[in-house]
Amino acid sequence: MERITSLQNARVKAWCRLRQKKERDVQKRFLADGDHLIEEAYTAGILETVITDREEPYRDIETVFVNEAVMHKICGTVSTVHAVGVCQKIETWPEASRRVLILDNVQDPGNVGTLIRTARSFSYDAVYCSADSCDLYNEKTIRSTQGAMFHIPVIYCDIPQLIRELQRDGFTVYSAALDASIPLSEAAEKDKMALILGNEGQGIRKNVQAASNACVRIEMDGFESLNVAVAGGILMYRFRG
Repeated sequence: MERITSLQNARVKAWCRLRQKKERDVQKRFLADGDHLIEEAYTAGILETVITDREEPYRDIETVFVNEAVMHKICGTVSTVHAVGVCQKIETWPEASRRVLILDNVQDPGNVGTLIRTARSFSYDAVYCSADSCDLYNEKTIRSTQGAMFHIPVIYCDIPQLIRELQRDGFTVYSAALDASIPLSEAAEKDKMALILGNEGQGIRKNVQAASNACVRIEMDGFESLNVAVAGGILMYRFRG
């Protein structure tokens, strides 16, 4: 088993660069911080290497032992972590779908991660994101998913084109928006459904909203808006798979 104590080690430098999206795209790998995410990545079959400052190997996975200084450099701002997993990027599409979530330019990594976690919890088959939505492999997004991202397809694509394809496949597409909308309690549940959530400040883009079958709003008293992750949770529970 390899031991690394030098901050200048080539593998350490390569792992540190995975904190950058550009490098994740090049290497097609990402880092998962902490025991829970490592276990989820192992279960999903995408875990390649475990880097740890503890004197114990991890299952049948390559385990590299490092000292405290090296661990601190790799972890960056995550100071309490004693193990980091090097994982393969996930490239998978759903084989069949009845419920999908669409994120149009959702920027906050905590919101994106929470929505993925919620979609998985309510038996959604996939999450689709516009290209300008927050990066799935941002460390804050990964932590917010609590490992759910390893067990549900998350796909970045052209949203208007996706909507057309879903509608051809028999999906009813609902946008979460106030304009010309129907109350959520009156929205009909269909066999195949897609829900669209938009940017935290601007909402769903007009061309995306126009392409959907209808707009739905969550009935509220005394306030007009909810955090996008909260709204998504309500909508997905209402139309859970």
